[in-house]
Amino acid sequence: MTGTSSRIEHGAHRGRRRRLGYPAAAAVFAIGMAGTTLPTPLYGLYRRELGFSELMVTVVFAVYAVGVIATLLLAGNHSDRAGRRPVLLYALGLAAASAVCFLLEGGLPLLFAGRLLSGFSAGLLSGVGTVTVMELAAPGQKSRAGFAATAANMGGLGCGPLLAGLLAEYAPLPLRLPFLAHLALVAVACVLVLMLPETVPDPRRRTPLRPQGLHVPPEARGVFVPSALAAFAGFSLLGLFTAVAPSFVAQTLGVANLAVAGLVVFSVFLSSTVGQSLTGRLTLATAAPLGCLVLVVGLLLVGASLWVKAMPLLVTGAVCGGLGQGLAFRAAVTAVGNAAPAAQRAGTISSFFVVAYAGISLPVVGVGALTMWRGLEQAGLTFTACVTVLVTATGLHLARHPAGPRRMDSAR
Repeated sequence: MTGTSSRIEHGAHRGRRRRLGYPAAAAVFAIGMAGTTLPTPLYGLYRRELGFSELMVTVVFAVYAVGVIATLLLAGNHSDRAGRRPVLLYALGLAAASAVCFLLEGGLPLLFAGRLLSGFSAGLLSGVGTVTVMELAAPGQKSRAGFAATAANMGGLGCGPLLAGLLAEYAPLPLRLPFLAHLALVAVACVLVLMLPETVPDPRRRTPLRPQGLHVPPEARGVFVPSALAAFAGFSLLGLFTAVAPSFVAQTLGVANLAVAGLVVFSVFLSSTVGQSLTGRLTLATAAPLGCLVLVVGLLLVGASLWVKAMPLLVTGAVCGGLGQGLAFRAAVTAVGNAAPAAQRAGTISSFFVVAYAGISLPVVGVGALTMWRGLEQAGLTFTACVTVLVTATGLHLARHPAGPRRMDSAR
């Protein structure tokens, strides 16, 4: 009887750990992702210090995206075998190494190295962070955990520019203090990871990397394609704001305050998080095309802000575009996560993020190239026009070929 009571108490204790685990895992996810956007409001300072062009800013950003995509393709499913906690610790170690590269301030080579390491970290976190948060939730908490995972992703990405902009504008050592602060947060995140339960049964600690490519199980392919299209379209807008919005704010709109630049970028990601929170009463089939529609409105407002040089329009466009991206993104992640078998979930979600990060990188490099030819304002207008066409086509496709009828608040 005593043994039975002990087992019951142990099971109850483990259940409490699991319920406490998914918010802690979301915090780890957010801290890791914040480091990937930390340099966003600082690029102007680096440009003055190192003397490179706007095109080089987008190339530096593309190096980050290359790191993300390469890691997703090489190790996106590694945590399915090695375990979630070890891979989370690897990702945080790469984030710390990236911060050290920026702290050394050794010119463009270290800037490229820092962004590449940051991409490696984000590539690991995108898959394992999402899956860990969802797996640590109790059965009745799956919908909330899905929101926590996508909110941690977007919220972390938004907090990076806000933190860096505030510290760079109002504190000493503008190119050092943001990265020192992030190193401290990474240390806290490592402690949290060590306290999380492992969700992979019998993980193999010494398992070799097996490049997976874009692997989508047959049962998930019908959902994957429209969901990935929505992610690509939404991440294109995020890429614009993350890579070159501070330059738009400073050069086109004449606002040189770094905290304001960070706040504008933060508003996109905050709105994305709010958009995700609004999807609970919608079906998957409704949320994705509706998100694309709202995203189109946001893109038109961003384009109008560049045309008339109005900061309020830019902020309104950022908020509207972020809301649309959030609606579509959470619907897409939920649909893919629901459709993928448990044993292949991390690999499938990693493949999903490969498509998303192609959207966040390729169009932005095009903006950098256009800037050299037509100037920043015209490049921004061309970008918004092209992405508006892409998002419109994606929304129409999703409306005709919905991801599924399931309600978001009933996702399991």
